[in-house]
Amino acid sequence: MLSWQGQMKRCLGSAQLVGLAALVLLLMISIESAEAAKGGGGGRGRGRGGRGRMFGSRMPILIPNRNPGAVNYYENKDGAKIQKASHFELDYMLGRKITFFCMATGIPRPEITWFKDGVELYHHKFFQVHEWPMGNDTIKSKMEIDPATQKDAGYYECQADNQYAVDRRGFRTDYVMISY
Repeated sequence: MLSWQGQMKRCLGSAQLVGLAALVLLLMISIESAEAAKGGGGGRGRGRGGRGRMFGSRMPILIPNRNPGAVNYYENKDGAKIQKASHFELDYMLGRKITFFCMATGIPRPEITWFKDGVELYHHKFFQVHEWPMGNDTIKSKMEIDPATQKDAGYYECQADNQYAVDRRGFRTDYVMISY
């Protein structure tokens, strides 16, 4: 009696069998990439029963019928604007350092404030903020958490504001557990 592989070879021939194997492999890869695109896999809490993503990408909000005063406020050329920022999502290892970066411009120079899950962060021994003024209109800010723990997972925001405007960027973090 032939095994199922032997029976397949006999029915299809080796060239057709190679083509079928390639098709099955391609199907498996496309299913896996579709799972990854909708948030499956990855770190803790992203599977079917996990919390998933609560925050989407940064899309501009367009409000068509604003009055001129609102347009002058929200689109002021001197308003605070974040020019560079850390990547949106970061998986970190427990016990290591987490670093976020934010650079903003505006006249007068904006102030940068850091938030975690909507609450302003204040200095403590495991959390440090470094700021560098650059010229009259730019400021760089780096926020570090060292060592990182499980409770540091969450949604962090960098907010730049001056008298003309407020701009925000958000970063999602989650920890990964590496077993050796």
